[in-house]
Amino acid sequence: MTTQEVRLCGLLLQEHFGDVVEKVGTHLIRCGVLTLRALAHETKLALDLVKKSLCVLMQHGMCTFGAGRRGPAGPVEYRISCERILHMLRYPRYIYTAKSLYGDTGELIVEEILQRGQMTMSSTVKTVADRLTHNMPEGQSMDYSEVVSAFSQLVETHFLQRCPPVASTGSSNSGAVDTPPPAVAQPSEPESHPDCYRVPYINLTGQGKRRRSSEDGEADQRAAKKAKVDNNECGDEGIFWQVNFERFHLHFRDQAIISAVSCKLDQTSGEIVRTMLRMSEVTTPANAAFTQALSANEIFRALPSNYNIARPILDQYLTLLVDDPMEFVGKTGDSGGGMYVVNLHRALANLARATLESVVQERFGSRSARIFRLLLRKRHLEQKQVEDFAMIPAKEAKDMLYTLLSENLVQLQEIPKTPDHAPSRTFYLYTVNQLPTARLLLQHCYKTIGNLIERRLYETKENKRLLEKSQRIEAILASLQATGAETAQLTEVEEMITAPERQQLESLRHHINKLDSSENQVDETIFLLESYINSTQASR
Repeated sequence: MTTQEVRLCGLLLQEHFGDVVEKVGTHLIRCGVLTLRALAHETKLALDLVKKSLCVLMQHGMCTFGAGRRGPAGPVEYRISCERILHMLRYPRYIYTAKSLYGDTGELIVEEILQRGQMTMSSTVKTVADRLTHNMPEGQSMDYSEVVSAFSQLVETHFLQRCPPVASTGSSNSGAVDTPPPAVAQPSEPESHPDCYRVPYINLTGQGKRRRSSEDGEADQRAAKKAKVDNNECGDEGIFWQVNFERFHLHFRDQAIISAVSCKLDQTSGEIVRTMLRMSEVTTPANAAFTQALSANEIFRALPSNYNIARPILDQYLTLLVDDPMEFVGKTGDSGGGMYVVNLHRALANLARATLESVVQERFGSRSARIFRLLLRKRHLEQKQVEDFAMIPAKEAKDMLYTLLSENLVQLQEIPKTPDHAPSRTFYLYTVNQLPTARLLLQHCYKTIGNLIERRLYETKENKRLLEKSQRIEAILASLQATGAETAQLTEVEEMITAPERQQLESLRHHINKLDSSENQVDETIFLLESYINSTQASR
């Protein structure tokens, strides 16, 4: 675990859960595996606070527990997942994807489960139906059956999955003293459970309830008190659901491949690849190098109806995709008009390569990017060969190569002719190793996104008083509008914020939006690089 990853995890934990959880989580990341007593002693926090922090982390799937190094007779040990914490960077992207695929209902379902870590189906349906009803015009309400339908679709497409079952709940409450049986350890893979994607029958009928603004605080308390009763009535008690992040990541990977094909060739080629990925999205394993083989006849029948492509034209497009140097699509046989697959690992390698080239071009200019692309293609070149192939003057090429070498984007390999390594009898070859360079750029991205989060938190802290004042005034305006206040009264409340303060607010919101947008863009780069690194490790 690198320093930048630990720093970024700490910032994310602090922003989402507070300082205490951040201190516990960061210490677990640095130390690896600890018992409850050891964690409380080393962090100098009260035992009760450490227990609550671990409960929060386990609720969100960021911490696991199991029998310790002393075996079943020893105390329970806790470990934290840094990868799972970094998934919090993509929460907005998960929610937006659910909205684009399943509308507002799917968006709110994923949002609620992400906020709470895990929820029962009945509780999610009620909460989402109430929120949708609250935003509907007076007299309209959201029926529970519509939310159940959207929830079922998310499960069918594997975007939601059941939480892995735990054999006994007593050990999780007993801290470091009790002795859990080996079966208490949480399964690392939810898919190992046979009912992972089976939607239970819930006895739930009715419509969402509209909450008044004055009832919000009381409603939250009542909801907490009635949770157990509601679960017993609905028949899904003990069955909790969580977001399947791997499935969302496969969707992001597919969208990146489709976008790359569309930009390189045309929209029709992108739609053909989209059809191939959609047909094999559930049947293809997460780390597979290729999708399931599909015949040209199957692809032709599965194409959207609005694409009126004749069969000969489809064959020409498939041939074009197979012959393309990017090698996104490959041909594995001739039966059924030809068997075709999407080469997932090759696609990720090409996307990562394009990202590296783009970074070099933005930081060091187009000539340095030309040298970088040349080394990627030719693998090993001497300085004189780089000058000739890139058609760059010797002095400039030398400066650019040394600049790239100092940034560790280019490596220098010595091949001696004699054992004494004399410079006059040694070849000096420049090369680019794509995998180590991708890892280096990934660490730069972690540092960048950490800086963006710190800047956003600083801007918010510096303008805390103004933001609180703006929120109070907005709450007063909403209350007055709900009671049907006059326009003059509303104007008077709005004027409580002066013109300079309003201008400062606009400037602050513009900066915050810009920082948020930058975080999302950097996270897209992080996702591509992580996917490439993971696929390369899986193929070895």
